[in-house]
Amino acid sequence: MALVPKRIRKNHADQSSPASVSTSCQPSEAGKDGVFVEGAILRITMKNFLTYDYTTVHPGPNLNMVIGANGTGKSSIVCAICLSLAGKTTLLDRGDKVGGYVKRGHDRGFVEIELFKSGGNVIINREIYAANNQSVWRVNGRSCNQKIVEEEVKALHIQVNNLCQFLPQEKVGQFAKMSKIELLEATEKSVGPPEMFEYHCDLKNVRIKETEMENAIKERTSYLEKTKQIYETNKVDENHYYEKQKHLEMIQLLEKKKLWVEYETSLRELEGVKKERNEVKQRLAILKKNQTPMLSKRQSIAMQLTSNDAKINTQSTAIRETSLKHKQKQDQLDKSNQEIEDIKHAFKMKQTEEEDQKKEIVKMKKEIENLKVELAKIENQPDVTPRITEVNAELRQILQERGKVEEEKANMCREKGNLTAELRMLEKKLSDMNNMMKVKEENLRRCHSDTFAAVQWLRQNRHLFAGNIFEPLMLVINMKDIRFAKYLESHISFNDLRAFVFQRKDDMKKFMDEVRDNMRLRVNAIVAPAESCARTPSSQPIESLRRFGFFTYLRDTFDAPEEVMSYLCMQLKVHEIPIGNEKTESMITEITKELRNIRVLYAGDQKYEMKQSFYSKLTSTRNTTVNPPKYLSVTVDAELKRQLEQQMKVCQSRLRNIDEQLNSIQKESTVLDRRDNELLSEKKTLSELKGKKRHLEQKLKIKQDRLKHLSNSRIDLKKAEAETKKKLISVKSQKKSMVTALLEQIKLQAKLTMEKVYLELEVVGLLAEKTKVENACREDTSRFEALKEQCRQLEESTVQLTKRCKELMKKCGMQPDEALPKAFNTLPDTLNELEAMLNEQQARADCFPGLSKKVVEECKKREQEIKELEQELIEKNAALASLRKKKLQAKESWLNPLKQLVEQINDKFSDFFRAMKCVGEVDLHIENEEEYDKYGITIRVKFHESSQLHELTRFHQSGGERSMSTMLYLMALQELNRCPFRVVDEINQGMDPINERRAFEILVHTACREGTSQYFVITPKLLKNLKYTEKITILVVHNGPHMSEFDNREFIRHWRQKKNAQA
Repeated sequence: MALVPKRIRKNHADQSSPASVSTSCQPSEAGKDGVFVEGAILRITMKNFLTYDYTTVHPGPNLNMVIGANGTGKSSIVCAICLSLAGKTTLLDRGDKVGGYVKRGHDRGFVEIELFKSGGNVIINREIYAANNQSVWRVNGRSCNQKIVEEEVKALHIQVNNLCQFLPQEKVGQFAKMSKIELLEATEKSVGPPEMFEYHCDLKNVRIKETEMENAIKERTSYLEKTKQIYETNKVDENHYYEKQKHLEMIQLLEKKKLWVEYETSLRELEGVKKERNEVKQRLAILKKNQTPMLSKRQSIAMQLTSNDAKINTQSTAIRETSLKHKQKQDQLDKSNQEIEDIKHAFKMKQTEEEDQKKEIVKMKKEIENLKVELAKIENQPDVTPRITEVNAELRQILQERGKVEEEKANMCREKGNLTAELRMLEKKLSDMNNMMKVKEENLRRCHSDTFAAVQWLRQNRHLFAGNIFEPLMLVINMKDIRFAKYLESHISFNDLRAFVFQRKDDMKKFMDEVRDNMRLRVNAIVAPAESCARTPSSQPIESLRRFGFFTYLRDTFDAPEEVMSYLCMQLKVHEIPIGNEKTESMITEITKELRNIRVLYAGDQKYEMKQSFYSKLTSTRNTTVNPPKYLSVTVDAELKRQLEQQMKVCQSRLRNIDEQLNSIQKESTVLDRRDNELLSEKKTLSELKGKKRHLEQKLKIKQDRLKHLSNSRIDLKKAEAETKKKLISVKSQKKSMVTALLEQIKLQAKLTMEKVYLELEVVGLLAEKTKVENACREDTSRFEALKEQCRQLEESTVQLTKRCKELMKKCGMQPDEALPKAFNTLPDTLNELEAMLNEQQARADCFPGLSKKVVEECKKREQEIKELEQELIEKNAALASLRKKKLQAKESWLNPLKQLVEQINDKFSDFFRAMKCVGEVDLHIENEEEYDKYGITIRVKFHESSQLHELTRFHQSGGERSMSTMLYLMALQELNRCPFRVVDEINQGMDPINERRAFEILVHTACREGTSQYFVITPKLLKNLKYTEKITILVVHNGPHMSEFDNREFIRHWRQKKNAQA
């Protein structure tokens, strides 16, 4: 695999080798010559790893140049070094899943690395499983976990996450982006003493602690001052509290004396009330004895009244019964009178009826004569029956025509109802689609408000443009199947998704002038190709790709306007991007061999990109995970929407036609109705004329029958008069007997009434006597009740006063026979004086409001807290002084060696730049000497005499200048040599040939010295006529499907012949 003059490293990447090859965990013989530094790489073995089936690489102890065409697997060696030393996949930027590093078509692979160690080499083996992204670790053949591997690597001072030691291809550009602070930390880890970075971390932590302690001391000191102020206030409150307590004790004594005085007063009052109560009881007994005779007389009168009331009730009952009989007789008499009047009225009615009958006979005869005259006139008119028959025939014809019209009208109405329902359904579907469009617009507004504002402006001003203008792609693209949205989003950048598509360039210029220049909106715009590419056929029919699992092209998964589709086909080649399934993923290797014209494909959740090497024409594959869709997950079928709108237009047109036909039918129906009414009117007239004779004959017969009936039913007035007189005589005879019985009832009722009046007069006399007696009794009773109430009140007063005396004695806390306290002698003996003195003491106590025993407790608590705070501050100040002393010691141990280290790096870096006739320097950046987390390294370079020294950034220097500066900085670090090896991948890309040659010479001079660490430089090419030394190892990566066995001897012979020929 590799061969160079002076030193040969032979490694083969044989793709036809067996699938499984056993590996040995025994240390190799390399490194026993003592030229390798501790931790240097002796061997790298890869199996089923990225592009390799199986290969072993044996690097040299100094400079290793790994060369080979793009896609052959140079960077795969870098990946193997990183992953075998427990590095993270994020360092390589080739995918976040470790299973992705297993070669396609295999379920597992492994990498193994052998590191030089004086006590015995370290062999680390990592077996990777593609299915679950898991790894199995072994160190010197023993299974272990990743943490043990990391500890082994750390013990050998290997830092794959340090860009100053391990700089893969994907991270070369990030070196210039490193901040000053990051560069300093990486340099410390790479070339500084082991304790330097630890000192730096300790200083940062100590500075944080120092700041925290200073803030804490300042805070506690401030709190102590506030606490002392509060304590002084509390001390004054404590004195006031004790003074208030003296006044409260006096108030308590005064209230006790007051209660005692109230007790003595209540006791004297109780004795007076008891005496008065006994006098009232004696007067009450005398009054009760004098009331007995009057009560007996009142009782006798009450018994007489009760007897008379019973007699009066008996008389009243008899009077009511007599009145009832009187009323019955009177009702019978009134009924007889009414019967006489009815008989007379009935006779008068017969007389009236006889007169009316005569008048009706005369009238009937006259009407009969008139009907006979009119009947004679009608018999002379012609027959109308034939005309009626004609009218009936025409009416039947109109009825048939109207039936046809109504049937046609019903069919039209039914069709109109169906079309209306269909139109409503189409409107609902179109409304649903418009709602989905609103969701897409909301997504656009949320992710890019400027583009959304431009869309709103375009909709209002579309008339200003001559050609077609399409809204952003994310609004006009509609997925046929939502499953493929993630592929299309992955393929189209967000800048294109939010771009407007124009048919004409002048329209685009006018649009951009307005929204971008005038409205200050950030929008993108593109012009569709002049010739449409929307229907450009794919280079290979999809049927020819189905054996690889492909089933469609990306273009066929979505709909878009023709101009938009044309742009996507021309610029993004969506018609050449196939989509496959699981079968496609398993056949990626075969696809890269056979389908060389495919550059991008999608399968499952992966995107595969094929890149052909410019040198070897070999194809390398890169796969990335496709993210879920964000913008195209909501889809509106534009074709379906167009069809729905077309169907709505058809429905509306048919509805208008039906309305016109209905109007025509309505006019025809109106004409038929008018003719029908005319014929019916004529038929009615003829029918009336035909039926008039028959009607007159019937009417004449009816009149004649009525006249005959009237003549036969004449009334006999003489007979009616005789019957009336007979009825009157019978009724009057009955009336006479009724009047006699009524008079007898009236006499009986008068007698009973007089007897009742005599009884009531006797009751009146008794009531007067009773009232007189009751008045006399009432006066005595009133006096008796007054005395009784007075006695009750006195009893209640006695009870209340007794109760009050007991309560007052209980409040005093004394017994009636107990001796009075001596302090009572100094106090007033009256309630008024006690009340005045009590108010005075209470006023003095109220001068100290809000004071309680808590004030004393708070004062003691504050006093104790002050002592504790003062002790705490003493301890914190002592700790701070100790911490500052420790910081000064750490600073001296760190800063002076660091300045020396940076000075050494600066010397080497400046020498390298001078050798290239350029200027470069490295300084220690210090903003504040105490802010250790802001220390950094500043690199300043100048590549042209006319320019000034500029800090190395991605803004001031070109890509080649940044690569040159990075490489020379790493060379300066190489001189200091603390890490076992360094890896730099394709750092010479972008350098001009002169700088690349100078850089190579410096690299050879620096990396090939005795005692320097191992160095790996990965590059796809080298300049001609470079100077090499014996200590350079060149590893040529020769890997591909047509690789033949490499003959080292033949290569050396051929090289010598060519050299001799040139000489």
